[in-house]
Amino acid sequence: MSDIKTLAMECRLAAQTLAQLDGAAKEALLLAMAQALEDDAEAILEANAQDLEAARGKGVGSAMLDRLALDPKRLRGVADALREVAALPDPVGQVTRDDVRPNGIRVQKVRVPLGVIAMIYEARPNVTADAAALCIKAGNGVILRGGSEAIHSNTAIARALRRALEAHGVPAAALTLVEDLRRETMLELLQLNEIIDLAIPRGGEGLIRFVAEHARVPVIKHYKGVCHLFVDESADQALALRLLVDGKVSRPAACNSLETLLVHQAIAADFLPRAAQALRGHGVELRGDEASRRLVPDMVPATDADFAAEYLDLVIAVRVVPGLDAAIAHIRHYGSDHTEVIATGEAAHAERFVQALRSAVVMVNASSRFSDGGELGLGAEIGISTTRLHAYGPMGLEALTVERFVVRGEGQTRNLP
Repeated sequence: MSDIKTLAMECRLAAQTLAQLDGAAKEALLLAMAQALEDDAEAILEANAQDLEAARGKGVGSAMLDRLALDPKRLRGVADALREVAALPDPVGQVTRDDVRPNGIRVQKVRVPLGVIAMIYEARPNVTADAAALCIKAGNGVILRGGSEAIHSNTAIARALRRALEAHGVPAAALTLVEDLRRETMLELLQLNEIIDLAIPRGGEGLIRFVAEHARVPVIKHYKGVCHLFVDESADQALALRLLVDGKVSRPAACNSLETLLVHQAIAADFLPRAAQALRGHGVELRGDEASRRLVPDMVPATDADFAAEYLDLVIAVRVVPGLDAAIAHIRHYGSDHTEVIATGEAAHAERFVQALRSAVVMVNASSRFSDGGELGLGAEIGISTTRLHAYGPMGLEALTVERFVVRGEGQTRNLP
């Protein structure tokens, strides 16, 4: 048996212990994990300094360095995030259906842990703690395979968390960090469909596509977020401007940021110059179609590729459309099933927009930046799915469980009298 398969088997066995813990025991465990991070703060920050030094030596860009970096304040934030997960309602054991059949049997649907989850991620060492906390809160074992750029940080964080597990009588293997970062090892991990129940990749589109294309286990994924704002002719234009600026500017590198603005032709002459001025005040580059450029001549000409792009930067594509149906058609063609927004004053237009699009999140008169597990009331988020497996959209604790049938009877049989 290979080393990675052995680790995965050990994690699966340890997950059986986790699955039997009640809510109070898991809460105490997560609080101990948070404390362990703070107790090991000096060692974790020293390890992170090693990663940062190595990354600078490789010429890694400032954005990646920022995602990689930990400091005392950020590390306290990671520990506090574990405490927040600890306080969330436990999904395991929730009864979602409870019926008594005519023959007297009682049929329930009950949430149970998925089993073993493989997290494959890049750069951010906080994901090591966040993902571990969410998986463990839902009663799952977790196999963490981070990137080489954060290996020292991830190892130090995992060491602290595993110590807390053992102190609470849970085998440390319930939280397994893969330290062999060869691509061949990750490929083998993704083939273990009899051991691993779900893989969740978090990172760039390249990583997610690699995992999806090589896995034999189910994969939760979203490749990119090409999110649109359609400003209807009935929209409150001041409201639409707020949604536009917040959705594009507040965090342009996030997958829920706006990438395309669609404007109804009836209001374009009034709205687009105001929108351009507001966006340019924040350093945003606009790339417009021909109709948009007639109204704002100094826009960069947009290509077809611009309307399919996830910029993750201060750039936005702009198109003037004849109406609601044209906006819907554009989104169906170029969208990524992530998040779509309509600004409108017509309830019927809002309903048509919601019903016509299949995106994981659809917003009416609200910013695309609310497409986030914490903002939607999930407490925390482990990933986003645009693939319609058992979860769709931002995923919280419930998405780390499945429902099974529990049937209670008094000796009923189907065929015997």
